[in-house]
Amino acid sequence: MPDPVRITFLGGLGEIGRNCAAVEVAGRILLVDCGLMFPEVDMPGIDLVLPDFTWLRENADRLEAVVLTHGHEDHVGALSYLLRDLSFPIYGSALTLGLARSRIDEAGLLGRTELITVTDGERRSIGPFDVEFIPVAHSVPHGFALAIHTPQGVVMHSGDWKIDLTPVDGRRTDLARMGAISSTEGVRLLLADSTNAEEPGYTTSEREVGRVLRDLIRGAEGKRVITACFASHLHRIQQIADAAIDCGRTVATLGRSMGKNVALAQEMGLLRIPSGSLVDIEKVAGLDPAKVCVISTGSQGEPMSALSLMAAGENRWLKVGSDDLVILSSHAIPGNETAVGKVIDGLYRLGADVVHSGLAEVHVSGHAQQGEMKTLFSVTRPEYFIPVHGEFRHLTHHARLAMAMGVPGGNVLLCEDGDVVQITDKGIDFVGHVPAGYLYVDGSGIGDVGQGVLRDRRVLAEEGVVVVIVTVDARNRTIVRGPEIVTRGWVYAPEAEGLLGEAADEVRASLNAAFEQGATDYETLRRHVRQATGRFVNERTRRRPMIVPVVMEV
Repeated sequence: MPDPVRITFLGGLGEIGRNCAAVEVAGRILLVDCGLMFPEVDMPGIDLVLPDFTWLRENADRLEAVVLTHGHEDHVGALSYLLRDLSFPIYGSALTLGLARSRIDEAGLLGRTELITVTDGERRSIGPFDVEFIPVAHSVPHGFALAIHTPQGVVMHSGDWKIDLTPVDGRRTDLARMGAISSTEGVRLLLADSTNAEEPGYTTSEREVGRVLRDLIRGAEGKRVITACFASHLHRIQQIADAAIDCGRTVATLGRSMGKNVALAQEMGLLRIPSGSLVDIEKVAGLDPAKVCVISTGSQGEPMSALSLMAAGENRWLKVGSDDLVILSSHAIPGNETAVGKVIDGLYRLGADVVHSGLAEVHVSGHAQQGEMKTLFSVTRPEYFIPVHGEFRHLTHHARLAMAMGVPGGNVLLCEDGDVVQITDKGIDFVGHVPAGYLYVDGSGIGDVGQGVLRDRRVLAEEGVVVVIVTVDARNRTIVRGPEIVTRGWVYAPEAEGLLGEAADEVRASLNAAFEQGATDYETLRRHVRQATGRFVNERTRRRPMIVPVVMEV
């Protein structure tokens, strides 16, 4: 009887980001992607969110390798954190490994891994795993779908993908190979990207954006052009550069990641910009602004990004004004809308013209929409299906689409982070659950920020803090000094002296009552201070700030 195959989902099911899944064959583990997520608005002070690596650490001796579908941070960004605890080889395309290598190198962990390059259509034996790397089109070049040939049949993972019949680099999604696998071995289980499962129709070709960008840049005579896009979107960067050079402009990059990725892509032959047409940003000041096109980071309104600093008038290289056209060649990632809106407002205040995706077709998605998803089902004809990569509503819509395309309802599993499924000769079913919560990165700290800390931060942000300082003589049961009340974010102290005085009276009365009852230990006295202050604050203002009692002894 063939060995069973298990799949453990550690991230990416129920959120956009943290994509990470483990496939088990013959007791060995193959990790598909290891991504991070950027913090949501209810995560104050958090820099990054990682998958929970507890289960992987517990099974470190069984980890064979990591295979990467493509080079976006939500698929490769957590590798440098996992490598702190484990050592393993990483397989991916040359570009994907180049993008991943940067973070790993910065963390000083290249010695803990071996980066192994695979090419389009290659089939590799990785321990007991037989993995085929199938080309797919996406918004970062050289992405793969994976066909993992297992004792229980082919497990196919789409990666992030779309059907682009006219891609900038000519590299199309290889539906023919997927169809060939379906027609011969068959696809036992399909795992597919759900990001655009709510969107009908087909994703527009990347080349269409190039035409719009060309028209905008051609029409910007007499103005400097500043464009912003993802630093990994090399096809977009190529089209911006081509349009600018055709209009007689010199190109400069702005932002650390943009400069690094452009240099990497040029070195690999994936980006073609004539050397005379690309200059360092520090040389732009000496050029005619009307003959310059700057390609910048910051399209998501990140606080310290090049574009955000421009909008605030604080960028060291560029001062934006009425002679600038700024093109935001991206969509705001959910949660970033407010930040992007503030950047756009700031640019308008400085007098610039701004074009974004709400005004012109300056961006297209890299993810398949419903029409392409239906095509994938028709080509692969999977026996079983699990939607991955998306918020829960995306997974639900994708599951319904699978059933509409003929996958029996009992063969569609709607999974979430932490779920473990097993494929046997009898079928597929849930067989367990592993830890799969959020692991927070705050500065250089990892894992030391939990829900309790986040809850405290949210209270501080929404309700403020009240600190009550009082000095007591516990032996004689008297208040020596105070109570002094310091507040931030509750009331403005200079305008609320009366209110703070009443709060101090309440605390004093509570402490005296405690003394009369014989209380002398400091924990009891602190509890009286906290309760009296909290009760007064809630009754008078209907708010619940954080109460911090400080009881000192003489």
